[in-house]
Amino acid sequence: MTIDGDAAYQVLLARDARFDGKLFVGVTSTGIYCRPICRVRTPARRNCRFFDSPAQAEAEAFRPCLKCRPEIAPGPGLPWTVMDASRTLAVQAAAALDASAASGETPSVAELAAKLGVSDRHLRRIFFAEHGVTPLQYLQTRRLLLAKQLLTDTKMPISQVALTSGFKSLRRFNAAFAGGYRMNPTRLRRTAKSAGPVAADVPPASEDAPITVTLGFRPPHDVASLLAFLAQRAIPGIEVVEGLSVRRTLRAGALDGGHGEAAGWLEARFMPEASRVRLSFAPVLGPASGAVIAAVRRWLDLDAAPEAIDAALAELPGAPGLRLPGSVDGFELAVRAVLGQQVTVAGAKTLARRLVERFGSDAATPWSDVHRAFPAPSVLAAAPIERIAELGIIRSRAGAIQALARNWSTLMPLLARGGDPERLVERLRALPGIGAWTAHYIAMRALGWPDAFPPGDIAALKAMQRLFATSSAREAEARAAAWQPWRSYALLRLWNSLSPGDSR
Repeated sequence: MTIDGDAAYQVLLARDARFDGKLFVGVTSTGIYCRPICRVRTPARRNCRFFDSPAQAEAEAFRPCLKCRPEIAPGPGLPWTVMDASRTLAVQAAAALDASAASGETPSVAELAAKLGVSDRHLRRIFFAEHGVTPLQYLQTRRLLLAKQLLTDTKMPISQVALTSGFKSLRRFNAAFAGGYRMNPTRLRRTAKSAGPVAADVPPASEDAPITVTLGFRPPHDVASLLAFLAQRAIPGIEVVEGLSVRRTLRAGALDGGHGEAAGWLEARFMPEASRVRLSFAPVLGPASGAVIAAVRRWLDLDAAPEAIDAALAELPGAPGLRLPGSVDGFELAVRAVLGQQVTVAGAKTLARRLVERFGSDAATPWSDVHRAFPAPSVLAAAPIERIAELGIIRSRAGAIQALARNWSTLMPLLARGGDPERLVERLRALPGIGAWTAHYIAMRALGWPDAFPPGDIAALKAMQRLFATSSAREAEARAAAWQPWRSYALLRLWNSLSPGDSR
């Protein structure tokens, strides 16, 4: 994609946060690239080169700024549904590489191409046309930026940073770091510590000290609405919202597809004035740091592009910056969606609490009100259905929960970032007791699908009748087509326009 350099320079002069994560500037006089919001002295126009992504900047031998920290910038916030087939495929490939970098996996281009159903030659061609770098250059940048974030924000041993970032040996990590950033990891950690207040906030190292990192987002962010949504649906013992923070337990298996019951905890604290989130999590989750960060970004919708969403939904009531609440545990969200069928939010919360009390496990956390881990799929799959049903969960829903649990190993890969929501909906609807509304709701929140509009949603239909005098579900769906590709956000605005007793 060609960038208008003069227009981009005006963005830089204005420190325009709307372009944070969508635009990066390389300064030829220093060899460093920055976010457009960087507060260092503005370079002369003749010294600026502009890029769509960190990967493009690093492919041209620019190093990331230690002050504005490109690694914490929000993602581009692109929707699935407004691109042609080749561009969609290239974006899906980038999302798959993001997921690989977060999980520490090392996929080959041939494997990625086969997964997407194209030849590796075709994938390389369309990937370079869209992103301006090769798939391997893109993946290497994602790994190095994750490593830089862990080196800057945490006291994690360098050997663990290397493995967490996807490098199979410390020697390869050191070589890649020196080649990309022209300094070794130890020197970067020492330099970053003196570069700004973020690194200075790192707590003293100890075996049980939490891992704490910083995440950025584009303003505005309607933090109050997001936290209110999470608080209304929080399962007691699992999740608590307090002030500008949300804290909860998290099964390690929710991140890597395992079925074990080992659990850690995390806390996300919003800092709205800085457009940042301070994320802390248990050391037991340290080896999955990249996956935790990626999951939290989706959970809190930190990569959204609010200016585009708000403009598309201007006719709907609501504050600017509304975000789509996701989930860090897709299985928990799916079970919660089944429990919510044809009952109130409060009723579903009660059923979920009973399920956790009976089948969940104890979890050690710093807080007395967060002490249980959601049951793993293997636990609910093996439970006698009568033991689930006697909690007040009707037998058909108990059966749907067990069907989810037994099939979760094949469903979870469909929740990977950039996954096909229609395919996920199709697979979910093939399970007993999973209807269209439930399948779309799971895709909306567990996958982060921005364009979901669950068919027959009673609350949405009621809100649209009040706002636009629609008289049928067909008429409502036709009107909602104008909100593509942001119908999930439209749905939230519709729900929020109703009184609490009328919303989902």
